[in-house]
Amino acid sequence: MPAIEQEYDFVRFRNLTALDTDRLLKMIREAAGEWPLHGLDVTIRNSRSSDFSGTCFYKTGRIYVNVGRHVSYPYPLKTYLARARSSRGRWWREIYSIVVQDPYQLVLFVFMHELYHWLVRQARRNTRQKEARCDRFAARALVDHHGLVVLDSHAVPVARNEWDFQDLDGFVAAAHRAAARRPRVNEAAAQPILAARPAIRNRLKPPPKNL
Repeated sequence: MPAIEQEYDFVRFRNLTALDTDRLLKMIREAAGEWPLHGLDVTIRNSRSSDFSGTCFYKTGRIYVNVGRHVSYPYPLKTYLARARSSRGRWWREIYSIVVQDPYQLVLFVFMHELYHWLVRQARRNTRQKEARCDRFAARALVDHHGLVVLDSHAVPVARNEWDFQDLDGFVAAAHRAAARRPRVNEAAAQPILAARPAIRNRLKPPPKNL
């Protein structure tokens, strides 16, 4: 399907890839549920080099989701889902992964990750060091709506209580009230200030062998 712009609950939703726009919107809206999407200007586009990346600009509500056309599926998506552990002054986190079956699921994960960053800001929470929470929010969408499984570093399924152990919904509950007060974004507004959180990438390295 060619690039297309449509308005639903979003200020704007642009799909600049060959993926089907209606399918993307259905998956995203289903996964988002009752979380507010109003005020968001979303662009799905092809990545230049990385497997995937995402960025959320808090001041303008713009979310960019980038997915590489070179990615082969099934694709092992590495995450920050595991609990952080420490011992003798050192800390580490096991690498949990989710094997996404197609680019639609990869887009959904990245979007939901960025959406949670947006919800954190709308709820007036501290936006720093929220990568693990965002990954858990995104992982829930893949597990609950698409039946995917979280795997540990040995490709063994992980019990849900080992990765879904935070009250993610309660943490950003105030975002519902913020959405009710938020005016529509002016399409003529200035370009977003590049002061958002760093883009996520499939940048995790295998843990040291002695951990």
